[in-house]
Amino acid sequence: MKNIVRSLVVLSTFATLAACNVDSSQPHVEEKDKATTPAAANDPMAASKDPMAPAPTPSAGMAIVRVIHASADAPAVDVYVKGSDTPLVTGLAYGQTSGWLEVPPAAYELELRAAPSKSTDPIAYKTGALAIAAGAKISAVAAGLLGSQDADSAFRVVPVVEGFGPAVLGSARLRVLHAGSDAPSVDLDVGNDNPGKPEISGLARFDDTGAEGVALPAGRALAVGIALGGARVTSFTTPKLPEGANVLVIATGLLGKLARERDGFALLAVGPNGSIGFVKQDPRVYALHASPDAPRVDAFVGNAEIVDNIGFGELSKPIQVQPGSVTIDLFAHADGSTRPASEPAAKSSTPTLEAGERYLTIATGFLSGYGGKPIRLESYREGFALDTGKAQLRAIHSSPDASEVDIGLAGATKIDPVLFAGLAFTKASAEEGLGANAGHLPIGLTPAGYNSTLVARFTVPAASTQRAFVVAGGSLSAHLGQSFRLLVVDTAATPWTASTVLPH
Repeated sequence: MKNIVRSLVVLSTFATLAACNVDSSQPHVEEKDKATTPAAANDPMAASKDPMAPAPTPSAGMAIVRVIHASADAPAVDVYVKGSDTPLVTGLAYGQTSGWLEVPPAAYELELRAAPSKSTDPIAYKTGALAIAAGAKISAVAAGLLGSQDADSAFRVVPVVEGFGPAVLGSARLRVLHAGSDAPSVDLDVGNDNPGKPEISGLARFDDTGAEGVALPAGRALAVGIALGGARVTSFTTPKLPEGANVLVIATGLLGKLARERDGFALLAVGPNGSIGFVKQDPRVYALHASPDAPRVDAFVGNAEIVDNIGFGELSKPIQVQPGSVTIDLFAHADGSTRPASEPAAKSSTPTLEAGERYLTIATGFLSGYGGKPIRLESYREGFALDTGKAQLRAIHSSPDASEVDIGLAGATKIDPVLFAGLAFTKASAEEGLGANAGHLPIGLTPAGYNSTLVARFTVPAASTQRAFVVAGGSLSAHLGQSFRLLVVDTAATPWTASTVLPH
């Protein structure tokens, strides 16, 4: 179990997350409640602006308690002790940690209400008696799903009693709690190099890696894969670990949600004095071959083959990479996965790829370099609006010999209205997409500003669940390679799919 932290755990401590939107401000407790509820923290107990600042030490014969909100579907909550009219903690939102509260040893029953609340409002959840011993430091972690009727994923409060081991020179200590509400027991692949042989197998939901934590080398980042049944599910890249840190890492959120969504699967890092922030999943990239005169290609990052044998109009499987810019080398397809000794046919670097995001990377331009537009890679973040009830469409101009174009609904002789105006080569419309009613859409392209000159007319099928890049690809000149067409990349399901729409 100790090695668990070597993987999932490292993911959280980054003291460099200075810009997290988390609030560890001290909750207010009124004077009259001190006799019957955990006492308000005095000034030394107040949460610091720095979540990595040392935690307070309880007074003799007392204990300290804090609340961590790690339930992805629960609203901001107020926390009461049963029988009290005044909340201990107010407005605690997902990802936030309260300040420490000093309490006398006893058994306490907690009540959670949706914030803002009164003591007479309905109780969203109540605990049984939580025994708190003198000298204890306890993080009460709100986890699970408030709306679930399934006992395996239902909302709960998990008491995490702190017991980190002694500091080790040059190291940090980390403890991991698995609170992913739709994730079964998971395997941890340290180094993200072989999901079939994970270093840690079977970390169960709502279990953790032990009170002492694990001493890990400070000043080092780590790649970690999350695996199920020998297959990689996702991966994370950790920042460097600060020396001497004691960090609780909570795997929370939903695997079934997009990583960029508020409730997507992520790691919540909590320092001694408050939330540090979320560590999001590594970015995912899909590669689309849209170079009109390029043969079937393989793509490499260094010596690792990431794309094998895709041709014009085809889409790769999802590729998960570490955050940052990636340099990709393209080669004509060859059997096997060994990088060729020859120079690549093309080399290009992506823009900075951010954790939690998905990208469409398009190989476009001419392999021959015709018209001064050599083959290159262009990347586009997937940022479609969600749950609109309409098809969301985003246009990309990837035809290297086509001038700037307008795209819109095609009439008999012109486009009306113009939906995407003035798109130049490699440019795209707004990333949230444009909503369209389901049906077969008559789409036309004209030179920008000349909407009475139809260059091409298409019928594009659209479904209400669709979130699609509509890529104008191929060449207007047939002798230069693949002919002009639309390549429709639908991102609504995983993996993404690509289809071709030919002009009338």
